[in-house]
Amino acid sequence: MKKSIGAKTLPMPAPVWVVGTYDAEGKANVMTAAWVGICCSKPPCVAVSLRKATYSYGNIVARQAFTISVPSEQHVKTADYWGLASGRDVDKLAKAGLTAVASKVVDAPYVKEFPVVMECQVLHTIEIGLHTQFIGEILDIKVEEAMLGPEGHPDVEKLGVFVLLDGYRGIGAYLGQAFSIGKEI
Repeated sequence: MKKSIGAKTLPMPAPVWVVGTYDAEGKANVMTAAWVGICCSKPPCVAVSLRKATYSYGNIVARQAFTISVPSEQHVKTADYWGLASGRDVDKLAKAGLTAVASKVVDAPYVKEFPVVMECQVLHTIEIGLHTQFIGEILDIKVEEAMLGPEGHPDVEKLGVFVLLDGYRGIGAYLGQAFSIGKEI
């Protein structure tokens, strides 16, 4: 029997991704966000939901662009810090000793040391309530070559990505080929 626990955000696995923006002076800023995810395949899009109070919110509104850098497990403390501190008060990249790279595709920076980056142009902005959702069209994805699998796709085990649940957790064991194992039923 299922028990009702009310309407709330459940502690379901959420990707831990880093949103990259430039502020009004052109300074690179990053923030960790968990309310993110792929939301469309054609055109390829990612959704990022931010509170208006965040520094990144204003940067995205002004520049109409952002990047998503995907950290590996070795950067879990940095990712956590970037979700706690505000770019209004500190240069988070400098504090972490990491490098901002200017995208050649959109008006936003990405994190050089992270193995995957998505470069996005804002396609839609949706006011939801406490959060505003920015839907960005993915114009390019860059992946460290060493992190690619034999079919040219990112290899999750090599990437060492992690999720937010009741804390940060690595990705578990491989369970089977998507869009294939269900055919056995």
